[in-house]
Amino acid sequence: MNYDDIVYVSLLLFSILFGKFYRSIQNLHVRKIVGTLVGLLIVYVVSGFHIIHALFTFLVNAIIIRNINPKICHKVSFVFSFLYLFFFRTTSYFGIPYPPAHTNLVQMILTLKIVGLAFEVNRSYVNSKDHGENKDVEEKDYNKINPGYVDIFHYCFNYMGVLTGPYYRYTTFRDSFNTPFASFVNSWSFTLQKLKFVPVFIGLFLWSSTTWPLSYAVTDEFYNDRSWLYRYWYIWPNFFTFRMRIYIGLVLSECVCTMGGLGVYPVSCKPKPGQGPSENFTSITKISENEKYLSQEKFNYDAIKNINPYGADFCVTYREGMKHWNICVQYWLAVNIYKNCPLRQFRTHITLFVSAIWHGVYTGYYVCIGSVPFVLILEDLWVKLLLKSEHEKRSEMELKIYKFAIWFSKMHFFSYQAIAFHLLEVRKVFDYYNSIYHVGLVLGIALYLAGLILNKRSSSVKHEENIKPKEQNFTNMTKPHSN
Repeated sequence: MNYDDIVYVSLLLFSILFGKFYRSIQNLHVRKIVGTLVGLLIVYVVSGFHIIHALFTFLVNAIIIRNINPKICHKVSFVFSFLYLFFFRTTSYFGIPYPPAHTNLVQMILTLKIVGLAFEVNRSYVNSKDHGENKDVEEKDYNKINPGYVDIFHYCFNYMGVLTGPYYRYTTFRDSFNTPFASFVNSWSFTLQKLKFVPVFIGLFLWSSTTWPLSYAVTDEFYNDRSWLYRYWYIWPNFFTFRMRIYIGLVLSECVCTMGGLGVYPVSCKPKPGQGPSENFTSITKISENEKYLSQEKFNYDAIKNINPYGADFCVTYREGMKHWNICVQYWLAVNIYKNCPLRQFRTHITLFVSAIWHGVYTGYYVCIGSVPFVLILEDLWVKLLLKSEHEKRSEMELKIYKFAIWFSKMHFFSYQAIAFHLLEVRKVFDYYNSIYHVGLVLGIALYLAGLILNKRSSSVKHEENIKPKEQNFTNMTKPHSN
């Protein structure tokens, strides 16, 4: 574990421990100020004078949100924020010192929050003008917001999520002060439930990163003395190390929120990651104002659930695996980019492109994320053939074998793509892929073509089976009846 990792984990552990004191502050105004000051301190510790990037992003976006017509403020905010994110990562070309690694994390989550807030303001405005009967009045009232400059500042720089997320909406942040739910849950119990596997993740990360370091994959020894099979196999420990690192960071980030009391809602509101409550919006106020309801209600922290390690590792399909990974960010992409994309036939590709831009400017991000649509198409073919074939009945053992095959394929393609995500630079990425003759891509194309052929044959068999009963019926109709 390098110095940056130690600083990163230390700040997250501090934020978790600070949560108990933070929740004990009774004066909500004071609590809000303290949370923001601690958040600014964290940003300064990891950024130094580079904190100016975060402050400038906030200031310009706050002006946009407060002064530009809410019909278009979300578009202006999106364009500015992502252009500035690109500039932020290319400052060395302009003679400006390059920001530290953790400042990039701060800028990434700040971009999601501030652009997401602009989208929330736009939706609030649109809903206020829409008097159609099909609109849920309760939901419209709940999502109605008009934050001022100070409100936006607190939302951007509160210590919970300032370093690495999770992403949460402004309404979720607002509710953490306007509702008493955090006082009626055992925050330590929720936190401990999430923390219990973190020591295991840390141990596995230290073991795998020491035994199979990524740095070895760019050495002359790796390319000259190692076999093709070893180089190809190296994608597996590389992706394992990456998963352990992400699990540690995202789980600890969730714990910061659970200890600080952010994102807790009644189960009856069916809160969803990133979104917050999804129904029964009026019950939030009713429950908040009735201590009897508060003492009887069940609560959860699903609104800030950002990772499901077990689901990501052991679910069967690639498509499902994506849903267990960086869940709150996926919500942001889905509701703000995917659903608002005017080119509906290309919205998946555009959403993934925005995701790649958000991650960085390196070629590796675009190679990794840009290949996702092909893998999804490939997987859908084989899932249909092996798991959803209607004319063939599968035994339980066959289904287990086929599910294992799909799962193995999922982990293989995740691992194959992840090596590009980590090597980043175009030369390093293609040096590695060239050394294994792009076998992952070749295998994917071969499986795709085979899947097309087999699915075509499967459809032909099904078509013939449907015709035979019709022919038999016709024969019976025309056959002479004996008296």
